[in-house]
Amino acid sequence: MRLVLPNRDLEERIPSYEDLERMEKETAVDRPKWDNKTQYLLTCVGFCVGLGNVWRFPYLCQSHGGGAFIIPFIILVVLEGVPLLHLEFAIGQRLRKGSVGAWAAIHPYLTGVGIASMSVSFLVGMYYNTIIAWVMWYFFNSFQDPLPWSQCPLNENLTGLVSECERSTSVDYFWYRKTLNTSEAIDESGGLQWWIVISLVTAWSVLYICCIRGIETTGKAVYITSTLPYVVLTIFLIRGLTLKGSVDGIKFLFTPDLDELVNPSTWLDAGAQVFYSFSLAFGGLISFSSYNPIHNNCEQDAVIIALINGFTSIYAATVIYSIIGFRATEQFDACINGNIMMLLNGFDLAEGTITDTNYDEMLQNLNSTVSGSAIIERLSLSNCELRTFLSEGVEGTGLAFIVFTEAITKMPFSPLWSVLFFIMLFCLGLSTMFGSIEGVVVPLQDLEIFPKKFPKEALTGIVCFVSFLIALIFALQSGNYWLALFDSYAGSIPLLIIAFCEMTGVVYLYGIDRFNKDIEFMIGHKPNIFWQATWRVISPLIVLVIFVQYASNNYEYFFLSKMYSFWVYVIIFILAGLPSLLIPGIALYKLFQRYCCKKTSLNME
Repeated sequence: MRLVLPNRDLEERIPSYEDLERMEKETAVDRPKWDNKTQYLLTCVGFCVGLGNVWRFPYLCQSHGGGAFIIPFIILVVLEGVPLLHLEFAIGQRLRKGSVGAWAAIHPYLTGVGIASMSVSFLVGMYYNTIIAWVMWYFFNSFQDPLPWSQCPLNENLTGLVSECERSTSVDYFWYRKTLNTSEAIDESGGLQWWIVISLVTAWSVLYICCIRGIETTGKAVYITSTLPYVVLTIFLIRGLTLKGSVDGIKFLFTPDLDELVNPSTWLDAGAQVFYSFSLAFGGLISFSSYNPIHNNCEQDAVIIALINGFTSIYAATVIYSIIGFRATEQFDACINGNIMMLLNGFDLAEGTITDTNYDEMLQNLNSTVSGSAIIERLSLSNCELRTFLSEGVEGTGLAFIVFTEAITKMPFSPLWSVLFFIMLFCLGLSTMFGSIEGVVVPLQDLEIFPKKFPKEALTGIVCFVSFLIALIFALQSGNYWLALFDSYAGSIPLLIIAFCEMTGVVYLYGIDRFNKDIEFMIGHKPNIFWQATWRVISPLIVLVIFVQYASNNYEYFFLSKMYSFWVYVIIFILAGLPSLLIPGIALYKLFQRYCCKKTSLNME
C-alpha cells in the first residue's frame, strides 16, 4: 500500500508548475545557472569520475575474473546506477534546491536525508582532499632526476644505504617513511608532518579558489579538470603499448574467468563499485541539477553520464594494466636473471653460459635428477612466473603511490611520466571535490543557519577552513590509519542508507504518480516501464542487499575480532552511525514538533 500525502500539504512546500514557468521567465538573481549544457555535463562527469575509477575498478577486475567482472558491472550500472542517477537529477531540477531543501520540500520527515548527505559529503571531503595533498607532495617531488623514490638514500654516516629501505624497496620507503612517516598503530599519533601540513594548506587553498563563487568558478575550472585526465590517460596508453609486456597485462586483465559469475561476492563488489563511482547520495548531483532549466532532459543526462562513467572505468583499467604488465615483465626478467646468476655461481660451466633461452630447459633437466633437485633447493632459486607478478593486485593508495610509481621509475624520462600521472590524479580528485563542497555549502544555505545575504564566498571559506583544521589528524604519523578508517565507514554504510531512503521516499511518500507527472512536465513524456520497475523494486532491493552484506562483513571483521581499542569503535560509530541516525532522529523530532503544535492549537481553541 502506497502512502501519498494530501495534495494541499504538498503544494504548501513544492512550487507549482505555473510557479516554475514564471521563475524560468524571470531574471534569475538569487539562483545561478549554468552557462551551457556542456559545462553542466563536464561538472557532473568530474564529480562522478574520480580516483576510484583509476585505482579500484582495475583491482576489482583483476580480483573477480578479469573480463568476467565487467558483465555484472554493466548489468548493475543499468539496474542500479542509472535509475538513482536519474532520480537525483529529476529531484534537483524539479525542486530547484540543494539536498536539504529538496527533501524537506518532499516531506518534513525526510529532512534528515538531506542533512545526512551533507554530513557524509563533509566527512568524505576531508579525507579525499588529504589524498589530493599527498598527490601534490608527489607532484612537487617529481621535478627531480632521478626521482627521489627510485633509489634508497644513504645512511647518516654515508657508508651505505638506509637499512630500512634495503629491507623493503625504495618506493615503499619513500611512501611509508618519507611521505607518511607512519607509526606502527593508530594509537601512536606522533607529531604533525610539516610537509603534509603544507600540502594540505595548498590543496584546500586551491579548492577554495575554484569553489569561491560556486558554479560560476567551478563551471570554468571543469573545462580543464574534467578533460585533462582523458588526455593524460590516452598519452599513457600510447606509451604503455610501446613497452615490453604491456599486452600481457591487458590480456591478463580482460581474460574472463566465467566461474566468477556465480560468485555472490563478485556481484556485491560490482554493485558497490557502481554505487560509489557514480557519487550517489552525496547531495552534490541534486545541487548541480537544481541550476538547470526546468525543461532540461534529465533522463538523457543520466544515460550520458552513466555511459561516460562506465567507459572511463574500463578505459582506465586498460591503461593501468598496460603499465602493470610492463612492471610485471621487468620483475619477471629480474627474477630470471637472478636465478641465472645463482646457477652460474653454483656450477663450473666449461661448455658455455646460461641464457634466458636455455634457462627453462636447464631447470627441467636439473629437476629430472636427484642431484639436480638438491642443487636447486640448495641454491634457493626463485619461482619465476609472469602470472604471479601480474596477479599481485593492489588497490587504493597502494596502486597509485607504490605500484605505479615503481613502474614509472623503470621508464625512460621517468620524471615526465611522473608529472603527468600526478597531474591526472590531481584533476580527478579536484573535480570530485567540487561536488563534495557543493554538497555541503548549498544545504547549509537551505538550512538558513547563516543570514540569507551571507556571502557564499565566506560560507565556502568557513567550510574549507573547518575541514582543514579537522583534516590535520591525517597529517599525524598515524594519519594513514585515520584515513583508512574514514574511507571504510564515512562513505559506505551511510550512503547506502541514504540511497535507500531516497528511492523509498520518492515512491512511497512523495508518490510515484506525482513524480511521474513532474518528469512529464520537465521532459515531455512519462518515465517508461524500465524506470518504474527499477525505482519501485529493483534498485532499492539491490541497495538493501549490498547494505546487509557490507554490514555483516564489517561486523564480523571489526567487532567480533575485538582487535581495536574501545575508542576506535566510538569513532566508527561517529563516522557511520551518526549520519545514518540523523534520518530517523530528525523524522522523530519533526513528528514530535508536529504533535506539540497540534496540542498547542487545540489548547488555544
